[in-house]
Amino acid sequence: MERKQRLAVLGSTGSIGTQTLDIVRNYPERFEITTLTAHSNWEALAAQAVEFAPDNVVIANERFYTPLREALSSQPIKVYAGEQALEQVVRSEAVDTVVMALVGYSGLFPTVSALLHGKKVALANKECLVVAGEIITALSAEHRAPILPVDSEHSAIFQCLVGEPGPVEKVILTASGGPFLHKTAAELEKVSVEDALNHPCWTMGAKVTIDSASLMNKGFEVIEAKWLFGLRPDQIDVLIHPRSVIHSMVQFADGAVKAQLGTPDMHLPIQYALSFPERMPLDGPRIDFAELGCLEFFKPDTARFPNLGLAFECLRRGGNAGGILNAANEIAVAAFLDGQIGFTDIPRINTETLARATAIARPTLDQYRQTDAEAREIARSLLPAQARSRNCKAQSLNS
Repeated sequence: MERKQRLAVLGSTGSIGTQTLDIVRNYPERFEITTLTAHSNWEALAAQAVEFAPDNVVIANERFYTPLREALSSQPIKVYAGEQALEQVVRSEAVDTVVMALVGYSGLFPTVSALLHGKKVALANKECLVVAGEIITALSAEHRAPILPVDSEHSAIFQCLVGEPGPVEKVILTASGGPFLHKTAAELEKVSVEDALNHPCWTMGAKVTIDSASLMNKGFEVIEAKWLFGLRPDQIDVLIHPRSVIHSMVQFADGAVKAQLGTPDMHLPIQYALSFPERMPLDGPRIDFAELGCLEFFKPDTARFPNLGLAFECLRRGGNAGGILNAANEIAVAAFLDGQIGFTDIPRINTETLARATAIARPTLDQYRQTDAEAREIARSLLPAQARSRNCKAQSLNS
């Protein structure tokens, strides 16, 4: 009997993490959990640990180490805490695949650690490629550690490319357009946090949902596509596709276009990343083409949604530009979710931070750390005084 694939799920209490565990429940003969991690949600992490009996768990926020350890005191499970523990657990010989479901910059260094030790990475954290794509892809090649995309758009491109030896002319990333697709610039000035969190198609975490509403998520996916598939900026297009049925397309040198279609369900790309090159059965709704009707597409409006244009600018600039944009956006989105700035302040802060931060053409990992710290400080300085104070407090609590 084939040995089970041993998974370390980083960010197991979030949307991607919990759906990954659904797949493990469906295929216990194929997968086992060796590591589970969360940032602060120790109660959910403890419940998952009791169910899946991993070798170890990690709570990144060290404030919750004691209650987690006490909750698991009767279980033969090692309990660790802190950001460095995330980098250490993925190195274990008991791990075959790392499901990278951490949100934001926090996923960069655990991903680096996993690749350095030859682990397959099922990548749902786009920010590590946005920040340090050149280093991440080089490590993957050097250590023969495959990166399998979990984002639905990049999984779609990957599926379209399987078995295709011919050259790619371009890829077309689709975007739902989010909840504000038809709002005017004046209306965008007044939207609330609740409005922005009301995504019409997908159920995601708060940060990703806000990024989707501002098209920053799609901008990050543009940068991610460059690194995953070795593309030039002029080989990447974005189309608004509100129905979210076509997840992305690939156009080949002969003009043929392949598309991957499916219902908006992240179980499919997660399972495909884990099972590739095999396709395993997956329960869930199927597309009824007779009832589907027409599929609409629109060009994105980068005047109303400047974040998408900023991502293409970062591609052209290269170096640490993506790291600057990611850091600024994390600060701005946190302030918006906290009610301290408006929705249209997010791209304003991103734009100004990109203009002010130090550009580095070929940064090292240490310089990426410096870039992240500098860009966050600049972005904080652009917040209103009250927001700066609260943002710094939140950063302190998360450190």
